Amino acid sequence: MSSEVNDLIDALRNGSMSLEEVADRFRSRSWPRRSAPPRTTYIDLAAAAQQDPDVYRPGSFDDVAAAHQAGRITDDEYVVLSEAVADSKRAEDQRNAGGSSEQ
Repeated sequence: MSSEVNDLIDALRNGSMSLEEVADRFRSRSWPRRSAPPRTTYIDLAAAAQQDPDVYRPGSFDDVAAAHQAGRITDDEYVVLSEAVADSKRAEDQRNAGGSSEQ
């Protein structure tokens, strides 16, 4: 399934982009979020464990995980790209919170 994320991983694989270039693109893009509310109690967690997993979302972190599982990216590349996704989401959260630097 084609997506910007898969296209970037393909560029990494074929050598037209470096790992750092792909990671920079991952940091600068917006990533879709899951819409399920956070689980707060043991009962909520147990109920969630019985539900089907969320649907695969092209253009999301699902593409990175699938590429890793398929052997298209190495463990080390997966770590770098995962951290880049996390950086992007943290930056977006910070912007949405009004730019506060408090933690």
